[in-house]
Amino acid sequence: MSWPRVVGVGVGVALLMLAAVASAQDGFRVTHTADRSNPGQTRINGTVFNRLDAVDVYVTAEALDASGKTVARGITFVSPAIASGRSASFSATVPTMPGATSYRARVSSFRFGAGLQSP
Repeated sequence: MSWPRVVGVGVGVALLMLAAVASAQDGFRVTHTADRSNPGQTRINGTVFNRLDAVDVYVTAEALDASGKTVARGITFVSPAIASGRSASFSATVPTMPGATSYRARVSSFRFGAGLQSP
């Protein structure tokens, strides 16, 4: 395989991966609350609801300033498997930052599972 072709294939794979990351929220609904009782960190507690079997689910929680810019972030593992139509709870910590006015949580990584089964 020629060098330009290898680079082209690599770029194509990278673009597909970016598209998968950008659409990671598809098929999920995330609800959350922010617990600000600890002065050093905010705990984001929530639930991930999904429509399709999913495995290795992670959530990214973010603290946002008044303009919507991310000022702090925390990532947490949610579940090794969430069956179609089910949900799983999560808890993530985000450092407390001056200027943080709101929080959001989204599924940032997962793989589709093909009919999750018990061993």
